[in-house]
Amino acid sequence: MNVALSAFRSFALPRPGIFKALIRVLLFGLLAASFATTAQANSKYAGIVIDAKTGKTLYASGADSHRYPASLTKMMTLYMMFDAIDSGRMTKKTRIRVSKNAAAEQPSKIGVRPGQTISAEQAIFALVTKSANDVATAVAEHLGGSESGFAKQMTTKARSLRMSKTTFRNAHGLPNSRQKTTARDMARLGLALREHFPHHYHYFSTRSFKYGKARYGNHNRLLGTVKGVDGIKTGYTRASGFNLVSSVRKDGRSIVAVVMGGKTGASRNAQMKKLIGRYLPKASRRGKGNLIAKGPSSYRVAKLPKTGPMPKFRDFSDVRVALAYAQPQKTASFPTPVDRPVIGKEALINGLKKQRAVAAPIPRPKAAVGSSSQTAAVNQQVDTIVTSSTGLPTGWVIQIGASPTREAAESLLFEAKAKTGGVMSDAEPFTMVTHRNGQQLHRARFAGFSGKSQAWGACKALKKKGYGCWATQQ
Repeated sequence: MNVALSAFRSFALPRPGIFKALIRVLLFGLLAASFATTAQANSKYAGIVIDAKTGKTLYASGADSHRYPASLTKMMTLYMMFDAIDSGRMTKKTRIRVSKNAAAEQPSKIGVRPGQTISAEQAIFALVTKSANDVATAVAEHLGGSESGFAKQMTTKARSLRMSKTTFRNAHGLPNSRQKTTARDMARLGLALREHFPHHYHYFSTRSFKYGKARYGNHNRLLGTVKGVDGIKTGYTRASGFNLVSSVRKDGRSIVAVVMGGKTGASRNAQMKKLIGRYLPKASRRGKGNLIAKGPSSYRVAKLPKTGPMPKFRDFSDVRVALAYAQPQKTASFPTPVDRPVIGKEALINGLKKQRAVAAPIPRPKAAVGSSSQTAAVNQQVDTIVTSSTGLPTGWVIQIGASPTREAAESLLFEAKAKTGGVMSDAEPFTMVTHRNGQQLHRARFAGFSGKSQAWGACKALKKKGYGCWATQQ
């Protein structure tokens, strides 16, 4: 009995040295297995935390390695939309048509049918909350002419923001092996959205969005659950893993953090909470921010070459072109301008009074000079160039000029809107083509006015800036 008990004890309780050796082997095995599992789980992982006031990198892991952006792509799509709104290329009321190509995109989407339209503001909400791929493609086709063309614009904009390792191939982030970015580049884009568009940034804190009979919740579950989080965007594809860019402002501190490659949405969110909790207290309360240079607008307004001192008001000598169109028998004696806009009717009449001395000789109709019949004839003939025609928006519209090229007409519109500010913030610029005796003009017009008083008020503001303007109701 004693011999058996002694043998049992020697088996069950090894000597201290052997016991310690076994523990070391066991711990080493567990640690090795843990490290292997972690490496496998984090093969797609990348993360970064930037102090939004100083630009200091507070944390980085794989921050400059290429990753797939997934729906973080839509951050740039939204940047381009905000840029287009601010430059006058579109307004929040602009209707965006959904093509068959856009409607056929894979989910996530809101299911807009081909041929339907959605307002620009509805599109913003759909991109921020539902991360709608069909809407992203519709926006790309509207602003870029095609999705590939828009993707090139997105990449160009990325370069101007010094996102040197980012290339876009689509507007939504669905799988494309050539569409890549880095955690650091996504942090730069998050900072740029905050700094360049503070007047639009509030959209990123939207908790839900109603379209039709459906209501869509924001995929960003940190909104409302982590104090200080005010956006920005989530993303997921099988290739990318679960991605998240977060903006946090709390107690005078501010950071932008990025987590990419999470295995699940929950683990991604947990990692983001961990980064916020650890590094937000380390961010500075001092610093001016403004870390990302804005660079040129995506939609630059063409300007006339400065061959000499620029006049304080618009040069009305070009009204001779409008009169040439009004008098076909004299058209050949006047060369058609390449990029100078033709002034609208009211500017033409007022301008003749102001600058008769500098205007080129104007051919006269057969009626006696200064007769009422001549004035009526000129007005009637100019009206055939600049007044309404089929296809124009209903309601009140205003016209500020016309040009032989669409590009020049659009440039005139963008320039006018930029100079007049808030009074034209919701006006919708558009051009319409008119033909006269084999010649083509592009009318530069604005729509979207609630009534006569608003349209006339817009004209008043435009005239103060030196533009010709007249209003009419369709």
